[in-house]
Formats: sequence, C-alpha cells, structure tokens
Amino acid sequence: MTEAREPAGPHARRAPGTPCWVSLMAHGLDATEGFYGELFGWEFLPGPQQLGPYVRALLDGREVAGMGQLPPDRRLPVAWTPYFASDDVDRTADTVRLCGGTVAVGPLDAAEAGRMVIASDPSGAVFGIWQGSAHLGSAITGLPGTPVWNELLTFETESVAKFYTSVFGYEEESVVSPDFDYVTLRLGDRPVAGLHGVGHALPRDRGPHWRTYFEVFDVDETLGRVTALGGRILRAAHDGPHGRVATVADPEGAEFSVVREPD
Repeated sequence: MTEAREPAGPHARRAPGTPCWVSLMAHGLDATEGFYGELFGWEFLPGPQQLGPYVRALLDGREVAGMGQLPPDRRLPVAWTPYFASDDVDRTADTVRLCGGTVAVGPLDAAEAGRMVIASDPSGAVFGIWQGSAHLGSAITGLPGTPVWNELLTFETESVAKFYTSVFGYEEESVVSPDFDYVTLRLGDRPVAGLHGVGHALPRDRGPHWRTYFEVFDVDETLGRVTALGGRILRAAHDGPHGRVATVADPEGAEFSVVREPD
C-alpha cells in the first residue's frame, strides 16, 4: 500500500501520474471543517474559489488536502477525490476522452494555483487532474493526518487498468489469484495507487469510486473519535499486510479509510 515518498514541499513538482492532492466536496463546509479539524488536527485557510467556497487543510502549517462546498441545488455524491499530476492538463484531458473517459469540469485555471480537470474513467469513477503552478499539491506526506494511499474500488480491474495506464503511463503489477482481483499502478519502481476489482460486492448506490487512506497514530482510538464526532464505522479495524486499517464515513457520508502502517 505504501505510496511513493516523493519530496514534498512548495518547490517539489510531482512526476506526471503521481497522486498529488485529495479534495472533498461537501454540503456543509463549516461542519465538515469541524469534523476533520477535530479528527486529524487540521487547520484551514481559504483556497481558490472558481467552483465556489473552498479551503485548504493544513497540518503543522503545511497543506495536506482541500475541501469545497457543493452548490445547494446539486445533489452530487459527497466523496473524497484524488488528483493526479500532469505537465499539460489540457493534453491529459484529451487523452481521457480518447481512452473512453469523460471530462466533467475544465480544463480551467484555479486562480494562480494551477490548472485542473475533474474527470471520470469509463466505469464512472471520478478523479481529478492537476497541473500545478503556485500550488503543486500536498506539502507533507507520510505523517498522521495525511493521505498515504488511493485505491479504486471497481467491478474488475483489467479494462480500467488499461485506461489509467494509457492516460498516465503507469506500469501494472497484478496479484495472481483466482479470488483476489488487484492491480498496483506503478511509476518506475514506485507504487502510486491501487485498483481493486470487487465485482458484485460494489455498493449499488455508489458504483466504482476512489477511496483515500489517511495515516493515523492509532486506528482504534481514531474510530472512537469518528463516532463521537458524528461519523460512522463502515468496516471495523483489522490487521492486514499493510498495517491496521478501518473504513469510516464522515457525518455527510464521505467514505475514507484510516491506516496505521507498520513501523
């Protein structure tokens, strides 16, 4: 699961295809800030407002994620969305279309921060593309309260893996197992994201979707805080090959996982 630890900072440009940002669109932005601020220790500053009210979440003064407010007349899913780096977001958007995906928003400029697209793969899973200018992405990774992994939950991996490798130039590393459909996407020797084919176990009301994993000090203690703050536990804490992990939802229903990776 461990994501590549590229240098993170204001002058660290991400290699194309590297996950560089995660963003949440919610209905009640103030309440959502309160939940994640208490859960992860985040503080917030205003960000680009091209798509409406938006804030950047900071940990120890460094940017880790973004949150925006959905328009009141748009009943879109409340979900965390990963953004993948691009050197030319317009060209990447064209490639998305050529490979069977859909461009829903953009390409558009986010003030002086950079240029963005919100797209979906052929199965309907939503993701973002980011060409950084003043803002290159998350400035800190690998610490509690930061995103450490992104994983696509989809029907099957074969066709959707072809899409992402065509768009971003990934290499595939497949799990060879008759009962476990999993592909790790790699840039060179660095794992950057996972694709998990779950077939009919995919929730009918969600469809294929990306899930973000956040590092925490203590998974079990974090679950207690999630419920105390009005969230829900979707999958209880359990130990796996990549550490102790659980899946939860915030008060508006946005799903994410928390993980304590092995030392």
